[in-house]
Amino acid sequence: MKTGIMCAKCTKVVCSTEKFRNALDTCPYKMKQDAIKQALSEYEKPEIKEFARQASIQEAECYLRLPEGMTPRHPRVEEVAQFAKKMGYRKLGIAFCDGLREEAKILTDILERRGFDVVSVCCQVGSVPKESIGVQDNQKVNPGRYEPMCNPIAQAVILNDEVTDFNIVFGLCVGHDSLFFKYVQAPTTTLAVKDRVFGHNPVAGLYTSRSYYRKLRRLDELDS
Repeated sequence: MKTGIMCAKCTKVVCSTEKFRNALDTCPYKMKQDAIKQALSEYEKPEIKEFARQASIQEAECYLRLPEGMTPRHPRVEEVAQFAKKMGYRKLGIAFCDGLREEAKILTDILERRGFDVVSVCCQVGSVPKESIGVQDNQKVNPGRYEPMCNPIAQAVILNDEVTDFNIVFGLCVGHDSLFFKYVQAPTTTLAVKDRVFGHNPVAGLYTSRSYYRKLRRLDELDS
């Protein structure tokens, strides 16, 4: 029987209340008190505390309290700009996928109009052939043709060199985004992620996983 932390399967939702006595045995409140205390100590660092405080304020400001109920008011692009201003950031970096080049131009224009200095780096920066990391010709998107690899480490290093205050990941592929996060230095948020099927809206796969995309719920065994 699994005994790890399983918040996603919790039916009590005690973390949104103060009734932790009703928590399941797999609740982090019961199993990970030391980890929670360690995390809380990080918020005592002034720069971390301020970052978290502004993020919470930003969350609250994304709703209007109307007579008919709470109503969302800001799309994520607006949130990113507002949060960056709250933090006093001036120089923003965008690490984008070449497949979203036009959208990256629009994003840059929006942020520049809001007063930010924006630098951006494409995923294929450096035009390094995929063969250099061991990709075979039949493993390319277009076999038989020159194909540069995505270069998220270079994206991160370049934005580090530009000394950006805050970075935005925009459409990077699974795995490439992970490498970017591993090597980037400035705080980073994600505006969009790569989903070729659902127009970069991956939760659509979850919404349709019991209907049109029920194949997502198939039973697979991990390789031993």
